[in-house]
Amino acid sequence: FLWHLLSMTDLLYTEKDLVTSLKEYIRQEENRLEQVKEWADKLDSLTNTATQDPEGFLGHPVNAFKLVKRLNSEWGDLESLVLKDTTNGFISNLTMQRQFFPTEEDQTGAAKALLRLQDTYQLSANTISNGDLPGVVHKSRMTVADCFELGKIAYSEADYYHTELWMAQALTQLDEGEESTIEKVTVMDYLNYAIYQQGELERALELTKRMLKLDPNHQRANGNLKYFEFQLEKQRKAEAEKKEQEDKKREKKVLDKRDAQRKRSKDPLPERKKYEMLCRGEGVKMTPRRQSRLFCRYFDNNHNPWLLLAPVKQEDEWDRPRIVRYHDIISDSEIKTVKELAKPRLKRATVHDPNTGKLTTAHYRVSKSAWLYEYEHSTIEKINQRIEDVTGLEMDTAEELQVANYGVGGQYEPHFDFGRKDEPDAFKELGTGNRIATWLFYMSDVSAGGATVFPDVGAAVWPKKGTAVFWYNLFASGEGDYSTRHAACPVLVGNKWVSNKWIHERGQEFRRPCAMSEME
Repeated sequence: FLWHLLSMTDLLYTEKDLVTSLKEYIRQEENRLEQVKEWADKLDSLTNTATQDPEGFLGHPVNAFKLVKRLNSEWGDLESLVLKDTTNGFISNLTMQRQFFPTEEDQTGAAKALLRLQDTYQLSANTISNGDLPGVVHKSRMTVADCFELGKIAYSEADYYHTELWMAQALTQLDEGEESTIEKVTVMDYLNYAIYQQGELERALELTKRMLKLDPNHQRANGNLKYFEFQLEKQRKAEAEKKEQEDKKREKKVLDKRDAQRKRSKDPLPERKKYEMLCRGEGVKMTPRRQSRLFCRYFDNNHNPWLLLAPVKQEDEWDRPRIVRYHDIISDSEIKTVKELAKPRLKRATVHDPNTGKLTTAHYRVSKSAWLYEYEHSTIEKINQRIEDVTGLEMDTAEELQVANYGVGGQYEPHFDFGRKDEPDAFKELGTGNRIATWLFYMSDVSAGGATVFPDVGAAVWPKKGTAVFWYNLFASGEGDYSTRHAACPVLVGNKWVSNKWIHERGQEFRRPCAMSEME
């Protein structure tokens, strides 16, 4: 889903402009019809009077003259009024704005983002349809047509798990009496197929019977009825043969439909499950004993002159890998400046292609990003200097400050920041070695979702405006620390702004000397 919050905001104003244009068209159209109506009323009364005594009426010379004049010229004027096209302004505005509209691909992307949120945060279709999301200010309900559209997009992707959820929701809303142009039988047809594809023959048969009550001549339903009955009979015979074996194994396995869907879509299950659990705040692997060794402190980085009078607030977020958070490390006015500098150039975020070493877009990173250089503004220079003071690392070889905006559904799936041994050219073009460390500023609070999680170690770090987190990607030996594999959870409600600094190896030789053993 490629639209971030800023471009979506532009779309809102575009739509507002179109509504104004549409209202102006309606006003002109109503004005035109009012003129036609006045003319019709006037002539209605005149012709009624005239036809009661035609000869007497036409015996008056003025009436005769006016009849000829009306038919010769006034009806012509009326014809022009009826044919008058008031659509020009609206249509030309619509045509002009259409170039900025989202495409079919964008609509599919937006639907997939909703389905992704549904899975990650384990939300029912009903919860989403009613708009009952945590931290929501502007509640919005989904219509039958909206639910049907989501189901259809899932269907086109052969995702029968979500097809069932959303077609069932559309059917529930129709059963509850919601008015819609979408017919029950159409919804049932999709629902039926999705249920059948997931191997639930009995339910599919029940739904087929319900469809035939509504439309006895439904061709596909009639065909399905015979087919499902035949398949069920076959299944029952097979089950009867297996009954003896089944008696020995009483435990009945419940099929996890979502896992079945994943197998169909070849989704790597274990990491995905861990990632989604952490995004929901579940499965955090911190023991009380380890927790007791995590502290907060005022930190001056070994008496750094810039931090002596104003040490920073440092909090241990995690022990292995060591992740620290710095509180009140970036001010609201600095955040405002960074966002204003980034907004005009925010574009689809890129990732390093390990094969080419070049930057490319990727389906697993859904955000917009911009790079900010310190010569552009003194605030960027100050921020870079602050990171250097706090970490003690050289910034001259670091990548520029990257600003990213994750709108609803925006995410970055599990990844490493450093280049692995099997991708030797990952940062070759930069000539500054591997990414030794990551510094990540949180520049907004997020109403729901948007955590940074480390699936391999079971860690979750939540966004808090004005704070930053820091960790080393490499051991002091230069070997990669594979436990730093991390992900940005999808934003459920709200808007997430972050900026990050990827710090490289070159220039750190005396600041972080190399260790003697590999894992030090």
